[in-house]
Amino acid sequence: MVVALTIGALVVLVAHQLFAAVADRGRTLIAARTALDRAVNARRWLAATFLSLDVGTDGAGGFDGRPDHAAFSTWLLMSDGWFERRQVTLTAKQGQLRAAVTPGTPIALVDSVADLQLDYLLEPGAESRWVREWVSPVSAPVAVRMRIANAGGGVDTLLFLIKERG
Repeated sequence: MVVALTIGALVVLVAHQLFAAVADRGRTLIAARTALDRAVNARRWLAATFLSLDVGTDGAGGFDGRPDHAAFSTWLLMSDGWFERRQVTLTAKQGQLRAAVTPGTPIALVDSVADLQLDYLLEPGAESRWVREWVSPVSAPVAVRMRIANAGGGVDTLLFLIKERG
């Protein structure tokens, strides 16, 4: 009887440890999936924001692109399904890539940001060149290159095309 109880207790102990390990792996998988979803949504939001850029038209501001931030007007899809013109400023603050939307609330797009560097493409083509600043009240660059240094030492480089030059 004692041997049977001992074997039963060992089986229960092993089963408990097995199920605890499976639950831990499940939580790790959920956390990784959440981080990946956030990163993909941030990139999708940035791409849509740059494609809907509005510079040089009535009521729109200019494009103010600096090495560490960019500010411009764009048409954003609102929660009610309509597009509204908003002023967006992209910058790295408090370890995050943030989009300050005016009027509206800031959006944290990427976490663990150590540094943000922006470059602006002058013209398309083989002889094209990138510049560190683009400041214009009537036009936007062809594309924006965003280099995000993360706290772990890696660098992500993102390229966003701008649909039309205003």
